[in-house]
Amino acid sequence: MLNLRVSSKKQAKIKLALQGCAGSGKTYSALLLAYGLCNDWTKIAIIDSENGSADLYAHLGAYNVLSLSDNFTPETYIQAIEICEGAGMEVIIIDSISQCWDTLLEYHAGLQGNSFTNWQKVTPRINAFMQKVLQSGSHVICTMRCKQDYVLSEKNGKMIPEKVGLKAVMRDGIDYEFTIVFDINMKHQTIASKDRTNLFIGKPDFTITSATGQIILDWCNDGVNLEMIRSKINSSKTIEELTAIYHAYPEWYQQLTSEFMQKKAALQVQKNQPTINYTPNYIRYGNNAVAASQS
Repeated sequence: MLNLRVSSKKQAKIKLALQGCAGSGKTYSALLLAYGLCNDWTKIAIIDSENGSADLYAHLGAYNVLSLSDNFTPETYIQAIEICEGAGMEVIIIDSISQCWDTLLEYHAGLQGNSFTNWQKVTPRINAFMQKVLQSGSHVICTMRCKQDYVLSEKNGKMIPEKVGLKAVMRDGIDYEFTIVFDINMKHQTIASKDRTNLFIGKPDFTITSATGQIILDWCNDGVNLEMIRSKINSSKTIEELTAIYHAYPEWYQQLTSEFMQKKAALQVQKNQPTINYTPNYIRYGNNAVAASQS
């Protein structure tokens, strides 16, 4: 059923990507962002596919590491995310998701038959992984390696080769899946190539700090959340008011249906209860008021 509703900003968990060349500072920047998002190192987990690079910054705080070793299938990444969610992690860093795509490309190359139709065996797997990222109840930061090239730039009168990043090693159009995509250069300077929050788009290059994560957290918390809606449902006075609240948030029907039905049943019982409105007639005798008998 299609319903027209008034728009409203809802509280959210950020889904963010950091892309850059090797050595640009993706892992370090991701950790600083994560700390800004939760202000608790013990609530941060890194799913590490970069040969132990996550442990290089252990001096920052007691964050958690889940190493994937040499198994980089989408199914392994999904299992790792579920482990982090089960452990109550508020921020999950996946460093990086490029290995997952490389694994799928190798799998596709080894398949027999038509190359085009063989993508039907690959696409659902990467889609399932991305859906797991997007639907996670935690903040998720994904890093992506970029293909590298070199350009000549002048420095002190000499032409110096400088490493630059090109396209991210991931499925085409993957940036559309994220709320924010940060591009990091070899000077550790960052620019937003995509930003649905409008916090960073069009701004000059900057260096990521934990304060950057705090800014994003404030944006995430600015809006309606599930507990607010439940409170509205519980405080509704009429079935009409209750129904209007329920239909205003169709994307949360699954979570709200139980509370809605219970409150609706309570309001129906209250509405069907007979109202006794007995006011006796009084006859005054001097200073005394006595109820008159009912005929």
